[in-house]
Amino acid sequence: MAGDTVTASSVPRERIGLGISLAALAYALFAVHDASNKWLVRTIPVWQILFFRSAVVTIGSLAVGGRRVVVRVLTTPLRLALAGRAIITLIAWLAYYTAAGTLPLAQLLTLYFSAPLMTALLAVPLLGEPVHGARWTSVLLGFCGVLVAADPGRMHTSRATFLVLAAAATWGYSTILMRRIARLESSLVQMLAQNVFFLLITGAMSAFTWVRPDRRQCALLLLVGVLGGGGQFLLYEAVRFAPAVIVATVEYSALIWAFILGYLVFGDIPHTNVWAGAALILASGIYMLWRERRRLFRED
Repeated sequence: MAGDTVTASSVPRERIGLGISLAALAYALFAVHDASNKWLVRTIPVWQILFFRSAVVTIGSLAVGGRRVVVRVLTTPLRLALAGRAIITLIAWLAYYTAAGTLPLAQLLTLYFSAPLMTALLAVPLLGEPVHGARWTSVLLGFCGVLVAADPGRMHTSRATFLVLAAAATWGYSTILMRRIARLESSLVQMLAQNVFFLLITGAMSAFTWVRPDRRQCALLLLVGVLGGGGQFLLYEAVRFAPAVIVATVEYSALIWAFILGYLVFGDIPHTNVWAGAALILASGIYMLWRERRRLFRED
């Protein structure tokens, strides 16, 4: 398994575009995943949703990786790093889903999408990745788009506000750890280690709040697991090819998917500010791709 790993130094610069494409697809899957969760959290406890999700991803990882991936998880020198990232990611998810139960969508999204800024701040000291002016411009432009689209003028401070900020901070740090581990381990190793940990923790907690799902809920739980597993794999692969701050900036595209799904699934009609914010987010991504392409050609 270790021999199959692609290190950061061995990846051609031209493959940064592949990392961006994988990240964009991953966040599209996560958007559908979150829309499905929005239906489920009304009747199924968060712990139970995460348990089913982790079970599906664990089974999928074992089916693809087999015995090799199990042995690698048990013998990798990065066991502590994998466990640490699993804990941090679980904290981020629990904080986010708890806040989602009480915060308005606009405020929730605006606060949570500060995560790419936090990733950019941590990328230099923890990864040694250069965050030059163009990348900062892209991150800030995307965040401005989030602000315009979400219209947070009526924000109020509450316990849920601090929870979603904690989710953004821990997810930003989790992205950094994901990039560091991806330099030495495969995506399947990360997926199996994280989801086995989640399976144990969420399974124990679900025992106290278990709700027997009906057929429709079972189908949605299975869908959440498949979408979550697919999104995880694509995101882990993305950080193997593109710097963490670039992958984090692509996360802004999830907001566009959220508004599209909000209209198609929940009947939410976007206002003018949503379209204006989406345009800024799109401009952020195009600007980043253009500048990265120019930089690669200049360095070559």
